[in-house]
Parts: sequence; C-alpha cells; structure tokens
Amino acid sequence: MLCALLVRRSPDLSLPIDMLVWALLAASTGLTLARQWHAGALLLVLCLLAALLMGRLSPLALSLVVMGLTLAGNLHRLPVSCRPAARGLVLLWALALMLHQLPGFDNLKMLDKVQAGPASVPFSLYLNLDKPLALFGLLLAWRDLLGPGGLIRWRPLLLLTLPLAGLLLTAWGVGALKPEVGLPSWWWLFALNNLLLTCVSEEALFRGCLQQRLSERFTPLTGLLIASGLFGMAHLAGGPLLVGFATLAGLCYGLAFHWSGRLSIAIAVHFLFNFAHLALFTYPLASR
Repeated sequence: MLCALLVRRSPDLSLPIDMLVWALLAASTGLTLARQWHAGALLLVLCLLAALLMGRLSPLALSLVVMGLTLAGNLHRLPVSCRPAARGLVLLWALALMLHQLPGFDNLKMLDKVQAGPASVPFSLYLNLDKPLALFGLLLAWRDLLGPGGLIRWRPLLLLTLPLAGLLLTAWGVGALKPEVGLPSWWWLFALNNLLLTCVSEEALFRGCLQQRLSERFTPLTGLLIASGLFGMAHLAGGPLLVGFATLAGLCYGLAFHWSGRLSIAIAVHFLFNFAHLALFTYPLASR
C-alpha cells in the first residue's frame, strides 16, 4: 500500500523497438565505465549499426561519429606538435555532440509534456544518441578520463550530502521547487537515461576532461572552480538562477571526483542528486 501511494500517477509507457539502440548504448557505456573496453566497443558498433538501420542515425551522422572517434583514437600516433590542435578538434566534436549541433541524429522522444506530479511543470524526455557518444571520443583522446584512482576519502564524500541537500532546500526557499514526495511510473526510464546517458557524458567532459586538464596545468582548486563555472554556464538556457545552482552543484561533483579519484563516483553523486530532486520535489520546477 505504501509503495502504491509513493508512485505518482502517470501515463502508461510503451517501449518502441527503437529502444534497442539505446539499450545497446547504455550497456556499452556501463561496460566502458567498468573498463571492459572490448565488450564496450563491440556494443557501441552494434548500437551505431542498429541506429543506422532504424533511421535514427543518417549516413552523414555516422561518418561524423566515425571521423571523431578515429581522430581521438589515433592522437598518440600524430607528431607531438600536432596533438594539441587535434585534441582541440576532438573537444569541439564532443561539444557539438552534447549541444546537438551535428546533423543526422533522430533522438527518441519517450515522454511528451508529462508531469512528475500535480505540482510540477510538464516536461518532455528524450533518449539522446548524440550526447552520450561524446564519452567515447573523450576517453580515446584522454586515456586517464576515468580518473587516477587511489584511496577514496569517504568521510568528505559523505559530507557532500549536506551542501547538495542545502541546494534543494534553497531552491524550495526561493520558490523554484515545492515538496512533492513520490515517484512517477516512468521513474526507471528517468533513472537509466539520467545515469547512463546524461550524467556520464556531462561528467566525462567537465570533470574527467576539463577539471583534470586544468588541475594539471594550474592547481586543483583552479581546475575545480573553472570546470564548475563552465558547467554552470552550460545551463544558461534555464536562466541565471539555474546557472548559479548548477555551478554550486558542479563544485560538489568536482569535489567528489577530486576526493575519490574516480569519474564513476562523480557520476553517482550527480545522478543521486538528480534522483533525489525527482523523488522529493517538483520536477523539473514547481508550477506557478
């Protein structure tokens, strides 16, 4: 009975056959994060072929993806003097994927103007094919993308729950959110999409790539601050308030990466924050 009360009513969700593309992509992402390189690469190839056959990926888009991955995978073979420019091209390619600027991708809309709860504003959910592909190119170009590893500092990591909870409470205080406890029937789709397709690509770019490179060139604090600021600016379309909240959240994700040495920990913290938002508050915002 309690479980039933905690599941918000939502429209029934039917799964199209196209979901095979994103099932392969999610599995490839998971295996890659687990450092199962060959299995992950095989599933990625199958994903791209399935997307091409099902019309979710045009031949032009496939060519652009292959070109980006090929350049990233062969950076170590280029003359040393050419590598910075080539890495810059890979970074631009990844940004274009994440911003949906490369042509030929037909991302799958799974939810159309649904409400997570009666007090939430309607929103739509897409399964993106282009954005998650950035992970693979960035990993080929920067082999240390998943982090240096080492001893995990669990105590400060657990303390990150305090500022992250404070962010949600502050958003409530300024009227952007309202308490709304429970999960919609499509919570599992949100979770899989957010964890394996959204958080992974964002953390790969901002923490695995930018924060690590800036920390090496300057200081860990400089890398943390700049990467977090850029993460906030990536949310500019949501207005200045969202930019501020995203920057502060980015600082927490960056600290999770710094204190754990693992991109997977930053991804987990990012996902758990988003999932707590869905489960405990209006998502993505409170209706006026």
